[in-house]
Amino acid sequence: MSAQTNTVTKILALIREDRLPEGAHLTAQKLADRLRLSRSPVNDALGILEQHGVVARKPNRGYFLQQDYAAVADTDAGIAPPSADDIVTQSYFKLADELLRGELPMQCSEALLRARYALTNAQTQALLARISQEGWAQRRPGYGWEFSSMMTTPDSLLQSYRLRLALEPAALLEPGFRIGKDVLARCRAAEKHLLDGGIATDTADQLHERGVRFHESLVEASGNPFFIDTIKRVNRVRRLLSYRSMQDRSRYKQHCDQHLAILDLLERERNEDAAAALASHLRSTLDNLARISGILTS
Repeated sequence: MSAQTNTVTKILALIREDRLPEGAHLTAQKLADRLRLSRSPVNDALGILEQHGVVARKPNRGYFLQQDYAAVADTDAGIAPPSADDIVTQSYFKLADELLRGELPMQCSEALLRARYALTNAQTQALLARISQEGWAQRRPGYGWEFSSMMTTPDSLLQSYRLRLALEPAALLEPGFRIGKDVLARCRAAEKHLLDGGIATDTADQLHERGVRFHESLVEASGNPFFIDTIKRVNRVRRLLSYRSMQDRSRYKQHCDQHLAILDLLERERNEDAAAALASHLRSTLDNLARISGILTS
């Protein structure tokens, strides 16, 4: 049984164990605490249960049981196994979490990873290819892999935000800055999705990608290839720390509101005001470093 399907089965077992009635609220954080997992695999499993009609997601409220505990007895058999991509993604976040907690050695073999996360050879190669592409692991000469310590400390996240604070607002003031209406519409839709409930139910991967797309879209509109290349490199290697900081999602509503305000200013071609708002938005994350550092520290 895959890790993802196993999480689904465990959630169904809790539903039966607690004899939950139809309409019961399934809170991802409470389920994660009981199963001793992060929110990401729990949200993935709830998404599968939603596809099978076991739960329904309500905007701004989360997931609710669509049938009582007695009706879910045979649901396990109807759950389709996850795709290989889902398994690799699940293993990616588990590996990242264990690395940040200091539970995984900085140097290890492919055999260790394959056994630790119950992967096939192909899945192990896909996992390592993703990590290597993002720049926080590399193959050791002759044998095994080594993880980079560059992005596994709170100071590293702070340094990456300092770079972004220097670069991103300046990108909005480039002479060739042009942002299309379609880009503005796409960015707005992503923020509104989060405000309509996605903050609670999206996976950590989805939250990270939403933030990356927003900020890279603004920098890409500058037309400056040096700015664009730099921000993409930073975003690739900061994923580890961004993932850990996402476990406290209380600040995301404020982030969405700030993003929408920046988009409104850009649409009105008030780029200097937008640059100031973007700088304030990034600086607010730096101001909250104490809270983020507490989450990042094992």
